[in-house]
Amino acid sequence: MSAEVLAEEFEVLESIYPTELSIVSDREIQIDVEPDETVDGEHLFKLQLSVHYPDEYPDSLPQLTLAAIEGELEEEEHDALLESLVTMGEENVGMAMTFTLVSHLREQMSSLVRKRSDQLIAEEREKERLAIEAEEARTRGTPVTIESFKAWRIKFGREMAQRKVKDEEERLRAFSPREREEWKRSTTRPSGRQLFERNKNLEHDDDSLMEEGTISVDISQYDRSQGHTHEDDDDDRVHFSDSD
Repeated sequence: MSAEVLAEEFEVLESIYPTELSIVSDREIQIDVEPDETVDGEHLFKLQLSVHYPDEYPDSLPQLTLAAIEGELEEEEHDALLESLVTMGEENVGMAMTFTLVSHLREQMSSLVRKRSDQLIAEEREKERLAIEAEEARTRGTPVTIESFKAWRIKFGREMAQRKVKDEEERLRAFSPREREEWKRSTTRPSGRQLFERNKNLEHDDDSLMEEGTISVDISQYDRSQGHTHEDDDDDRVHFSDSD
């Protein structure tokens, strides 16, 4: 390759990329490359393509390197872009290929930007779906079965008993010794239910005692006619006279 041929390509490139092109030497250039298309909301994305031309150019590929100027470029993305450029260069061996390589890189960067945007949208939708499912699960609750209800009731009763003991301990700490003794005596008194049960037992005991001391009376033993006879006898013995 003659220097004149390469100088002519540099001149063409300067007319196409007046602000993007930097000539490092007579065999090396750097071009700032941006994607053909941008996506709203995406960060700026710009790469620098360095091209070093060997003596055999354009019959052999130039040495290509990529570096991110703005935005981020993952290693996997870098390798994919560089591999794509090499493939395109191999298809254009024997011809001036720098413009073709830059155009191809712009297209691949646009595809990468769209891929990133689609991936971001998919991630946001997945987050939204998971948030909706979590909210539905929270509001729906856990289905109640007989076994789960029994387990909950045992756990709830244990927690309430522990809380009651803790509350009583807190209350006792604030009591004076005398108040503490009075409180202990009050807790040993029978409850209303116990008194009620006790009174019911007493009532049954009284009924049994009454039954033991009760004399059975048979009214049929009394003859009403005999009572009238005695009254008639008394009338016979007592007489009143007007002369008296």
